[in-house]
Amino acid sequence: MFSHLHHGGFESFWISGALIFAVLVYLGGWLCLRRHERDRIADWRAGSFVLGLFFIWIATASPLAALDHNMLTAHMIQHLLLMTLAPPLILLGAPLKPLLYGPSPRFVRPISRPLRSAAMRRLGSALTHPAFCWLAAAGTLIVWHIPEVFALAFRSNAWHGVEQASFLVAGLLFWWPAIRPSPSSSKWPESSILLYLFLATLPCDILSGFLVFCDRVVYPVFLSSPQSFGLSALEDQQCAGALMWTCVTVVYLIAGAVFTARLLSPHRLDDEAILRFESQTVAVRRADRQREAV
Repeated sequence: MFSHLHHGGFESFWISGALIFAVLVYLGGWLCLRRHERDRIADWRAGSFVLGLFFIWIATASPLAALDHNMLTAHMIQHLLLMTLAPPLILLGAPLKPLLYGPSPRFVRPISRPLRSAAMRRLGSALTHPAFCWLAAAGTLIVWHIPEVFALAFRSNAWHGVEQASFLVAGLLFWWPAIRPSPSSSKWPESSILLYLFLATLPCDILSGFLVFCDRVVYPVFLSSPQSFGLSALEDQQCAGALMWTCVTVVYLIAGAVFTARLLSPHRLDDEAILRFESQTVAVRRADRQREAV
């Protein structure tokens, strides 16, 4: 336990430093764009990005990170912060703009130029395809909650870091098709996102329901852990499952309500009608020009 706490303190130090550096870089680019009136980012988006990084800090570098070896509920809070709450807040902050057009673009653009090649664009399009993003999130959730794999991450600091990183990456991939922070994102109809979110609740519901209603401790590693807050290992497991069930359902319901409101918005309908009218007008003009040429 002493070795774990010592290593955890070292990890907390560099994770906190990296997150502070990311905040400073983002805010520098945000202020630069705000000052030049060029592709300004709304204030609420900047707050969303900072809040997302704060959630990552809570999950990985705060005192909560030391409790995940004692309570499954603490581990579940980490999982929810890294995979369900922090990623959408970060993507809503439009993090690519401050990085590319911030105070030091001459250092970033040479690195980003190879990423704009045709091959990298095809790779990015494949990685952000809704089907792949859904499978990545569901697979990450299921694999890391297999008892043998869970025990591996519990006993090894290295594998525990891999687990946390995979939760965050899977969360970013999952929310990418829904938020679409980049213009090159997959152009699936927004109505399909409602089905996408609904299907995403199924693996979470199955896992959380199993943890809540199971009459035995699924992860024996917590049987030898000291009881925290007066909860036994089985009660802690039931609390973790109920927390996951409730949090995921509420977050996805909010996201679904937002997309439904956007789909039914009269301004959106007016914009789509204008776009259809303009496309029809352009098609008629092209046909007239072709007839004149003939």
